[in-house]
Amino acid sequence: MNLLIIRMYKKYFIVLILVVSVLFSGCHIYSFTGASYGDAKTVSIAYFENRATYVNPSLSRTFTEKLKDRFVSQTPLALVAKGGDLVFEGEIVDYMITPVNILAGETAASNRLTITVKVRFTNETAPDNDFEKTFSRYADYPMAQNLSSIEAGLVEEISILLIDDIFNDSVVNW
Repeated sequence: MNLLIIRMYKKYFIVLILVVSVLFSGCHIYSFTGASYGDAKTVSIAYFENRATYVNPSLSRTFTEKLKDRFVSQTPLALVAKGGDLVFEGEIVDYMITPVNILAGETAASNRLTITVKVRFTNETAPDNDFEKTFSRYADYPMAQNLSSIEAGLVEEISILLIDDIFNDSVVNW
């Protein structure tokens, strides 16, 4: 009797494998992040120069490396120096600190650090998806805090938000 049950489960297992294979096969490569790469196999990400009026010396390197890390860690695409199927180029165009939450006596309760990045995305396998866009994100911090003591953390936080936007606009087609 046990042999009969094992054979029955074996048949169900084979059918399950076939159904899963059919569901996950198709014209595009999908990931659990919702990203779709089409026929792309490689990605190249150029260095994002800081062309803002105020220049944070580590911002270009931090932003560029985090963008590369996102594609290496969350996609099956191989990172290449030049000529990728997906190409990201651009520059940091603004790095601005502005007062927010103005209180009585025209003093600010907090400041806002805003970073703006211009991105040119080229998809060699699906040119209809190419774009040139400007992305901007910010983080607020208390006026009482010295920017130099928290700047690295704010830059990291804002960079992650910007990279989320860029990743979603370029390869997540929901």
